[in-house]
Amino acid sequence: MATVANSTMGSSLPSMAVPYMTREWGVTSSTQKVLPISTYLIGYVFGPLLFTLGGPLSEHIGRRNLTVAALSLFTLWTLGCALSPNWSAFLVFRFLSGTFGSAPLAIVTGQLADIYDDPVARGRALSYYFATTVGGPLLAPIIAGFCSTTIGWRWTFWVALIYAGATLIPVVLFLPETYAPVLLTRRAQKLRKADTTTQAYAAFELEDKDIKQVITKVLTRPIRMILTETIVTATCLYLALVYAIFYISFGAFPIVFQDLYGLSPGVTGLLFLPIFGGVLIALGVFFAWEGFLRKSRERNRPWTTKEEYRRVPLAAIGGPIFAVSLFWLGFSAKKDVHYAVPSLAGIAFGMGFQLIFVGMLNYLTDAYEIFAASANAAASSARSFLAVVLPLATTPMFAQLGINGALGLLGGLSLLLSGIPFIFLWKGERIRAGSAFCIALKERKLEMQKGAEKEMKKSSGAATAGNDSQEEKEAV
Repeated sequence: MATVANSTMGSSLPSMAVPYMTREWGVTSSTQKVLPISTYLIGYVFGPLLFTLGGPLSEHIGRRNLTVAALSLFTLWTLGCALSPNWSAFLVFRFLSGTFGSAPLAIVTGQLADIYDDPVARGRALSYYFATTVGGPLLAPIIAGFCSTTIGWRWTFWVALIYAGATLIPVVLFLPETYAPVLLTRRAQKLRKADTTTQAYAAFELEDKDIKQVITKVLTRPIRMILTETIVTATCLYLALVYAIFYISFGAFPIVFQDLYGLSPGVTGLLFLPIFGGVLIALGVFFAWEGFLRKSRERNRPWTTKEEYRRVPLAAIGGPIFAVSLFWLGFSAKKDVHYAVPSLAGIAFGMGFQLIFVGMLNYLTDAYEIFAASANAAASSARSFLAVVLPLATTPMFAQLGINGALGLLGGLSLLLSGIPFIFLWKGERIRAGSAFCIALKERKLEMQKGAEKEMKKSSGAATAGNDSQEEKEAV
């Protein structure tokens, strides 16, 4: 959770500091003013895929080493942002920060899938993960808003650097490896080192690991999933739009609350807090749903046996709520209406956003399990790509359509795509039945089950032989 907070807080860190840094460096273009956030999110796109710091490589070499390396370099590039001598250098450091900061977003979901075999426990852990992914970006504008107006915009990044350094120490000292194939490989190596005659090898060691195999199989897995898996494609499309709107809000809030209502950057940053309040309410809804689901299973309700009914209903609830929040903000933001009224739309915004992500990404993790990191890497890259593109249009869109029209358009698109969870509830089981990755997952589970049964038979056979031998000795 600490590594995720570093990553997500960094994404929106310059939001309230942009006017001060652009003034220092003489940047006047409205498009350029969006780049401090966009270049970071470009790193989010390429990090999991091109630079191999997301889920797929963690499935090849393990989670721990990748996390430590990525967080170390993220800390270094955050220092670069704080010390940037000019606008171009700053944007380069932001891109590098986003690239290496993208690692936790894909790796942590894989770690949680490794640790929690029970879907209920895993779902609860993932709900805290999703709350952290939202909480980080909402905390950053408050830091930037108050630092920039008092001690200077560079202190925004010094604060982020202090937190990154404080996170790096426990990660290096205490974060364990969680990926089973890597753990089994290390155990086999230890056995061979202790006894050179032992022929103990983990299955993972016997796989082909040349560079061609890594590129063609491991690193391309998220791309193959997003192109061939209907569940991944539809989920990525929906989450990409919702995520992009989330980052549009960092440009929209200053337009609404600073330009329209004349509030200061610090106070505008505080108005992101209702969104986090909505996130906390969504956690309560999640736990209430978990309790209802557990009781329904105890009563053997037929619908509880369907995979889709475990998480997707949360997204089905959250989608319309998220769309309503955009209409609420858009049509209540007027000079003759107190700013508290549109700011309270943030509660519905945060609640809907959290429920959509909890429902859809939990569904990805549950549906693909050992391929969860790759599925989430695909989702992370897709949503980050749209989050790069759409915010570039924020200022022109609000200028052309006005606050009401721009937010009404975004609300309409959100409402349209909110039908995706309902389609999963209706046809999800049939879609999974035709999924190549879901079929491969079933086959692997069967192989593991057969292997476990063979080991049990061997163990019981050895125990029986040992008892027979002892009886013979006693007889002699």
